[in-house]
Amino acid sequence: MESVEGNPMIRLGVNIDHVATVRQARRTVEPDPVAAAVLALLGGADGITIHLREDRRHIQDRDVRILRQVVQTRLNLEMSVAPGIVELACEVVPHEATLVPERREELTTEGGLDVVANQKAVEKAMVCLKEKGVEVSLFIDPDTRQIEVAKILGAKAVEIQTARYAEAKTAGDRAQELEVLREAADYARGHGLHVHLGHGLTYENVAPVCRIPGVEELNIGHSIISRAVLVGMERAVREMKDAICRAAARGT
Repeated sequence: MESVEGNPMIRLGVNIDHVATVRQARRTVEPDPVAAAVLALLGGADGITIHLREDRRHIQDRDVRILRQVVQTRLNLEMSVAPGIVELACEVVPHEATLVPERREELTTEGGLDVVANQKAVEKAMVCLKEKGVEVSLFIDPDTRQIEVAKILGAKAVEIQTARYAEAKTAGDRAQELEVLREAADYARGHGLHVHLGHGLTYENVAPVCRIPGVEELNIGHSIISRAVLVGMERAVREMKDAICRAAARGT
C-alpha cells in the first residue's frame, strides 16, 4: 500500500522495553516481553524494537535470544557500542541494530549518538555487525554533520531523534522542530540513507511526522505500552498503526 506521495506506507516498530521494566521491578517472570511481542505483531506491528542496556535494567540476554527466534518480521536491537553488547548482537544476529548513546544514570536515551566524536568506536562496532549481515542504523540528532558521517561509515539508515519535537510546548515551537526534522530527513535521503524516526512519539503527536516525505519507519514504545496497560497490547498497537496509516495517506 502506498501513500498519496508515492512513498511506501510507514513501518511501525513497537518498543517493548517497558514490559520488561515492569517484570524487572519484581525480578519475576511476568509480564513476559516475548508474549508482548507476539501480541504487538498480532495488532499490526511491522517489527519489534528492544534496547539491551549495559546494566540490563529491563531487557535481558534471554529476551534477545528468544525474540530473535520468535520475531520473523523485523527485530531491531538498540544497543551501545560496548564490546560485550556488540559481541552478543553478533551472536544473535538481529535483523537490524540501531546504535544509540547510553549513560547509566539516564531514565531513557537522551539525545542522539555523537557519531562525529565517537567515529572510531562506532565504526568498529559497525564492521562487526555488518560482517554478520546485520543492517546498521544510527540514532542521531537532526544534524547534517552527523548524517554525513553516518553515510561515510556505511550506515544503511539513520533514526533521527524526535525528542525536541515531542517535548515542544507551543504550536510555534512544534512547527519549528518539525521543519528541522523535515530538513534532516531530506538531507539523509539525499545521501542515500533510509530514514527512521523515534523518541517521545505519541498518539497525539505522531501524525505530523508521518507526513514528512521519505520516512520509512517509526519506533514507538512508551505511549503504546502505556495505552496497552488499559486496553490491551493488540488494541493499543492497532490504534497507533491506524493513526500512522491515516496520516501517511493524507499526505501534506
